[in-house]
Amino acid sequence: MDKKPFFRKRVFDIIQIGKKNDTASRTFDFAIVAMILLNIIISVCLTFSELEGIAPFLQTIETMTIVCFTIELMLRLWTADFLFGRGRVVSGVKYLFSWNGVIELLSIIPFYLPFLFPAGIVAFRMFRVARILRLFQANAYSNAMNTIIVVLRRKRSQILSSLLIIFVIMLMSSLLMYSFEHEAQPDVFKNAFSGIWWATSTLLTVGYGDIYPITVGGQIASIIITFLGVGVVAIPTGILSAGFTMHLSEKRFAENNAETKPCCPHCGK
Repeated sequence: MDKKPFFRKRVFDIIQIGKKNDTASRTFDFAIVAMILLNIIISVCLTFSELEGIAPFLQTIETMTIVCFTIELMLRLWTADFLFGRGRVVSGVKYLFSWNGVIELLSIIPFYLPFLFPAGIVAFRMFRVARILRLFQANAYSNAMNTIIVVLRRKRSQILSSLLIIFVIMLMSSLLMYSFEHEAQPDVFKNAFSGIWWATSTLLTVGYGDIYPITVGGQIASIIITFLGVGVVAIPTGILSAGFTMHLSEKRFAENNAETKPCCPHCGK
């Protein structure tokens, strides 16, 4: 047997989301999640002026995590043909443009950009926020987060419909407030879309107080819209709650059937 494909296959098995009986893969998973969380924590700590004394130490650890992420990406590209079943180059490109590949690339590119373009080092700092996208990958190692993903996929049409309802109500509220408030506050409600911020903050929260109606009609409409906001927020919440309940019930039913199902169909044992 050719040892090289065997070695690459073993590397592929390790860097994939591990199984409970594969110690190396599980260890790799925990290490990656730990480095993702450590990298995010360091990014937050570097924004505190009180921690400037240990900033070089934190930056060193940050560099080490980025190097590890880069090696991980290289390994995934190197073994992508086992995932997609295509040629190594085609599989590598396909992985690079996949959801996980894009997240990994965006999380490490901001670190290397200042080396490639030193003149834009200050501007590139803002792109480092992209590394927080690695948290989405950390979710993949959690069964609880996988449950959320399954529910979102199942209920995506209902959720999109509820978001459409929210958008329509927001637009209607903006037009309504413009009709009431434009003459009284021409600088605040300048056009039909100027009330979008007010409608968003009112429907989804209780308003921020920076834009508010002063006419009687506008205040009455604001009260009605505020009550509508409670129902608007409850729509997607109810959909997700029902989805979680259904998914957990199906999972529990499947587990019970697996426990009670006889091992041998002939003898029933």
